Amino acid sequence: MKVIYDRKTDTLTIIFSDASVAESDEGKPGVILDYDALGNLVSLELLDASRHVTLPSRIEFEVSPTPA
Repeated sequence: MKVIYDRKTDTLTIIFSDASVAESDEGKPGVILDYDALGNLVSLELLDASRHVTLPSRIEFEVSPTPA
């Protein structure tokens, strides 16, 4: 997984897979969902990210503990 914030365009992109994008859909205004040829989600792009995310240039990553 890769997260990219582009200050120039104010877009935040989360890439889940290296698969080629076959189709894009605007799920909600300003939220672009990219899918591969099999319909799997490849990436999510948030337009005008600074309006929706407090600090788009700061990324915090957390993995929840594995249940015992």
